[in-house]
Amino acid sequence: MSKMIEVNFVQRIVILGAESSGKSQLAEALAKHYQTVWVPEYLREFVELKQRVPLEEEQLQIAMTQLEREHDLSSNAKKWLFCDTSPMMTALYSRYYFKRLPAPLEVLDLQHDYDFTIVTAPDIPWVADGLQRESPAVRQQIHAQLVETLDERDIPFLLVEGTLDERLKQVIFTLDFLS
Repeated sequence: MSKMIEVNFVQRIVILGAESSGKSQLAEALAKHYQTVWVPEYLREFVELKQRVPLEEEQLQIAMTQLEREHDLSSNAKKWLFCDTSPMMTALYSRYYFKRLPAPLEVLDLQHDYDFTIVTAPDIPWVADGLQRESPAVRQQIHAQLVETLDERDIPFLLVEGTLDERLKQVIFTLDFLS
């Protein structure tokens, strides 16, 4: 008698967006709705732990840690793994603040390997946190650069707007339709 092997196919859904645009709230709400796990943004943990923003030479490690956590949590996911950010955002902010990108981070940036991409619109109130977030103006600039980058790379994405509940409904409708 042979044993059945259960294969867990997990689709990685990345949620991208500028600072204070609701990525974490949406990732957590989606994970709860679909009874799965989500990958929190490592940068937030880094800033809270170090009590400072990262230096240029720390950007690659931040992106790599984010990917490692995606990998580690994927075995706990059920159907969907919701990822709060990706190396693309780390690279985008590195270009913005440091005006350049180390080659290894550029490689990670270009490996946008997700099954679906969600972008959070900067249409909710901006909230300062004292360390990580700069201003509503920077949020708008980063959002514009993100959308431009996705368009240039022909990466399809769902732009979600409105309240958390409205965003949740938009994503659930789309994911349920696609699955």
